[in-house]
Amino acid sequence: MISRTYRIWRFFCAWLVHIIFFVIPHGRENEPDIGSGPYLLCSNHISAVDPVIICDSVKKQQPRYMAKKEIFSWPVIGKIVGWLGAYPVDRAGRDAGVILKTVKMIEDGMSVGLFPQGTRRPGVDPAGTPLRNGTGLICSKTRARVLPVYIRTRGNRRRFLRPVHVYIGKPIPYEEYTSDGEFAGDYRHITEYVFGRICELGREAEKGKKKRKDA
Repeated sequence: MISRTYRIWRFFCAWLVHIIFFVIPHGRENEPDIGSGPYLLCSNHISAVDPVIICDSVKKQQPRYMAKKEIFSWPVIGKIVGWLGAYPVDRAGRDAGVILKTVKMIEDGMSVGLFPQGTRRPGVDPAGTPLRNGTGLICSKTRARVLPVYIRTRGNRRRFLRPVHVYIGKPIPYEEYTSDGEFAGDYRHITEYVFGRICELGREAEKGKKKRKDA
């Protein structure tokens, strides 16, 4: 499901985002077609503009992101995340309502983007960062397939005029991340499994880069 506002944003602004942030997508063929139903897009988190970069990289659907409410008051970025269909969450409290809203959005046919790390973790290896189990909870409640995405930059930091590589992996079905239902209620296991697949994309990208250098 793609909103009219999002279509307009993509038509007029996506090319500019692509140039400004020097986005280089890989694996676009792995994104599910819109007619095949919604997905949960899960990614590592480096900077505040990650949702914008990801939305530039996927073409077939519109992943809507939960974003801390403060972002909506930021100049420019606040407007952009609103156009992308982001919705606010109060990270200072237990915003159970945002979980219910996310589940309802998936049930209504909307794709949603999540960051299992919960917050930005620049300058460090994502594989060693703590995770929040909300991803596993939402996966378990919706039974949605997960589209793993890895954002790779030099030193895992966003720098002006440095390329951002976005790797889109193959979708992970519910049966896989729950081991055919064995871990259906184990939110930690699901979160760790999904994020493990995300980090695997990063490791494969690094191996490919090394092979090209050695060739």
